[in-house]
Amino acid sequence: MADVVLVGDRIVGVGIGLDGDEGVDCAGALLVPGFVDCHTHVCFGPPGMDALRLPRSARVLSAVPALRTLLRLGVTTVRDAWGADAGVRLAIENGWIEGPELLLSLRQVGTTGAIGDVWAPRTGPLEFYGDPSLPDPIFDGADAGRAVVRRMVRAGADWIKVTATGSMALGIGVHDVQLTFDELAAVVDEARRRGGRRVMVHAHGARAAELAARTGAASVEHGTYLDEAAVAAMAECGTWYVPTLSVTQSDPEHAPDGAAAAHRESMRLAIDAGVRIAMGTDGPVRPHSEVLWELRHLAAAGLGAAGAFRAATIDAARLLGLADDRGELAAGKRADLVVLDGTGLDCSALEDRVRRVFHNGVEVER
Repeated sequence: MADVVLVGDRIVGVGIGLDGDEGVDCAGALLVPGFVDCHTHVCFGPPGMDALRLPRSARVLSAVPALRTLLRLGVTTVRDAWGADAGVRLAIENGWIEGPELLLSLRQVGTTGAIGDVWAPRTGPLEFYGDPSLPDPIFDGADAGRAVVRRMVRAGADWIKVTATGSMALGIGVHDVQLTFDELAAVVDEARRRGGRRVMVHAHGARAAELAARTGAASVEHGTYLDEAAVAAMAECGTWYVPTLSVTQSDPEHAPDGAAAAHRESMRLAIDAGVRIAMGTDGPVRPHSEVLWELRHLAAAGLGAAGAFRAATIDAARLLGLADDRGELAAGKRADLVVLDGTGLDCSALEDRVRRVFHNGVEVER
């Protein structure tokens, strides 16, 4: 039992017998840091909606309920893995809409024919954004890779999202490697030159994940089909793994054949190799209301309950370069806190245990 004292948006004390002007009774509850989702999409609408063909204003407005849902479930920081632009972040910062702190990647960049290249044989090009706030993401060659980073940074990207394989959702090219070493290395280097930004790589297959590690990318996203060589490279290079297990584990019967088991095996290999793991959900592939299901999947896949909480708090903050500011209950850290009913770490029904949420020291209306 301990007291946590908040002043403004900061934790200023953690200890026994501390006093404050007002008290919040947390008896019979577990107090944890605000959760961090390192891979979500807040502008894609609910599952089943063809967000790519919606008017731009509808895509942006669909973020309002998504952000509210995430915040009320205790998610206080998110990294959007493409879809949201700088205007959504600005709206949150100015209090026009409520939501977690939002880190942006804008669009997923990739080579010609990658899943960010919205062209189909029947329809030809489908430039569903046509907006400089969400720039052209396609590049071929190392120099063009540097140029695409510059376009994203100009438009406000905090992270650069690269697609290195096809899409499991689309059922195409999950084991492909869709760019060369020189192309990805150029993107990683240019991102680093631009204010120390880092690269997250969509990679289902092992060879693309290994490429991401060897070129210095910060994280591999999904990693459904990893092998020993891939996790060895990730461990050696300090590459984080954001497995987004909800995609295959929340409804395994509807995942592609073998994907659910392969994903769990990838987790086992990564854990055994000592790869660092952070939470991400890939919402709304599953509804944003299921965001906390990811902790139960992480726990069941080998991290255990305590490891799942770490992956969703301090370890996620470490991946995002924010561990000095949040991710744990410590003096000087941001006052993002979640009060959970019950004192155990069981992750099986966290969404039902959320009693109160504080973001930047202010209680969130629920």
